[in-house]
Amino acid sequence: MNLSRRDFLGCIPAGALLAALPRVASAAAAGPRFGCQTNAWPLKPGDFAQFLDVLGTVKSLGFEGFETSFRNVQAQYATAADAKARLAQIGLTFYGVHIFLTQYDPQTRIAPMDLVRTTADGAAALGAQRLILSGGGLATDGKVAPADLRQKVAGLNEAAKYCRDKGLAFAYHNHGPEFAAGGAEINGLLAETDPARVSFLVDCGHAYRAGVDLAAFFTAHKARIAGLHLRDFKGEPQVPLGQGEVNWAPLAQAVLTSKWDGWILAEEERADGSKPGATAAGPARDTMRTLFGR
Repeated sequence: MNLSRRDFLGCIPAGALLAALPRVASAAAAGPRFGCQTNAWPLKPGDFAQFLDVLGTVKSLGFEGFETSFRNVQAQYATAADAKARLAQIGLTFYGVHIFLTQYDPQTRIAPMDLVRTTADGAAALGAQRLILSGGGLATDGKVAPADLRQKVAGLNEAAKYCRDKGLAFAYHNHGPEFAAGGAEINGLLAETDPARVSFLVDCGHAYRAGVDLAAFFTAHKARIAGLHLRDFKGEPQVPLGQGEVNWAPLAQAVLTSKWDGWILAEEERADGSKPGATAAGPARDTMRTLFGR
């Protein structure tokens, strides 16, 4: 028997059709998610009540998740179950714990593995999605030595494997030096690290300062990119996202066209050490809505 589309739909109970609507809406909403790095606020490591207050502000500004330094949560490792429950009450996705240091392991140019393991264990216990590592640059006199690249790749692969074993994703976060020497280091890391374990949190502010075509870089490497840090500048100083000189429209178009579903995070990392908090994070969220439609 042949049924018309109208007759077929008429055979389906109304309740079943209504039940399908949330799934349709969810599919329509697929795309990037929006978070905030807590380094916009002057947090005191160990003050968990202050940290939770800041997360409440992040939530109120319309962000969906957060990223934070390991220093802001390491005091909670000993009471992880309680801390995880209190974090969950805020209603934000815990995007990741970030290790940034002023000095790195001299061989791997990333955090020492002891700190990686301790932080990964704590991050997993607190409900974070991933561990994020920054590192030292490799370029010297406009070149990246192959031996130095091999050691850094080995360190990243080892860290990523440990994270995978703990149920965490893993991402490497760039600064400016990775894009020096024509991008020799970042291209080497993309080519040589394990694509099944190592993803990248691309700091678009540092990449922009290095002269990178952000939209082209994203399009070429989106399969390896777990997140984008957005920052804006007016001359040398950093300003709230959308109030500076960076033209974000090409990157936004590339992201939306690609159907990429990673994270876009506002970051304030000001050279003068100032911590503008919501006065910068609020405009950043508004700019994200303008660029990405939500």
